[in-house]
Amino acid sequence: MTSAPAYGLADWGTSRFRLWLVDGTGNIIAEKRSNDGLDASRERGFATTLEAHLAELGAPAQLPVIVCGMAGSRQGWVEANYVAVPADLNAILSGAVKVTGTDRDVRIIPGLSQSGRFPNVMRGEETQLLGAMLARNITDGVVAMPGTHSKWVELQSGRAKAFSTYLTGELYALLASQSILRHSVQGAVSSASADHPQFTAAVELMLSGEAMLGELFPIRAAMLLENLSPEGAASRLSGLLIGAEIAGARSKHQGRVALVASGSMATLYGKALSLAGIEFGAVDADEAVRKGLFVAASAIWPR
Repeated sequence: MTSAPAYGLADWGTSRFRLWLVDGTGNIIAEKRSNDGLDASRERGFATTLEAHLAELGAPAQLPVIVCGMAGSRQGWVEANYVAVPADLNAILSGAVKVTGTDRDVRIIPGLSQSGRFPNVMRGEETQLLGAMLARNITDGVVAMPGTHSKWVELQSGRAKAFSTYLTGELYALLASQSILRHSVQGAVSSASADHPQFTAAVELMLSGEAMLGELFPIRAAMLLENLSPEGAASRLSGLLIGAEIAGARSKHQGRVALVASGSMATLYGKALSLAGIEFGAVDADEAVRKGLFVAASAIWPR
C-alpha cells in the first residue's frame, strides 16, 4: 500500500520545474518533471501551473507545498527576500514566505545574498546546499554545485560564510550554439566526455594558469587543420570552462569539497577536481534538493 503524501516539494527554476510528493519520512510517492520554468509559468500563471501538476500526481487538495528556486524571484510568483551571509540554516528556513490568495498552503524559500567587494546572489541552490549539509553532516569546507550558474560555497561551523558564482554552464551553451564554435561542436553539445583526451588537456591547461580567452578559437582551428571531431571539440570546450572555474574557485575557497552533482555533470567535475588534486566527496544533486525541501517542510508543518 502506498503511503499518503505529507508534503509537496517543488524546485522551480528558470527553465525547468520538478515536483515530488513525499510521505512523512521523505520517501518519494510520485514525481513530475517539466519545462514549466519561470517564463512559461509566468504566462500561464504560477498557481495554475502548480495545481495542474499536483492534480496529475493525485495530490490531496490541502497538501502543503514548499517551493525553492526562481518562483521566489522578483519576476516570479512571490518574492522571497534574500538572507545575507554569513547565514545559518534556521535563518534560511524561517525566511520562507507564504503565498497569499490560494486555498493551498504554499511557502517559498528565500535565497542567499552577499554584499561588499564580491556581491552575489543565489536562489534555489541554498536549498540544495541545506540538503547536502544535512545528508552528509557537513559543517566546514566547501560545497560546489555545478550548473548553469555554478556555485561554490564556503562553510564555517555550519554557516554559509561566503560564495562565488561561475557562469560555466551558460557560457558553454552560448558558445556551443551561438558562437563560431558551433560549427566545430556540430550537434555534439551533450557529448563532452571526461574520458576524452581533449577534456583532460584543456582542464590541465587552465589549471596551469593559461588564460581561457586565448584558447577558445583554437578549437575552431583544430577542426579545420587537424580534423578535431565534434565530440573532441565539445570535450575541449567543456574542459576549458570547467578548468577555468576550478582554477578560479580554488584561489578563493580552500578545504575539502563536497561536489553536489548528478549524471554527466558529476563525472566531468569529478575528473576535473581529481586533475586539480582537490579532495572531494560526491553528493547526488536530486537527493540534496529533495532533502533540503523536506527538512524545510518538516520545520514549517511538523507532524
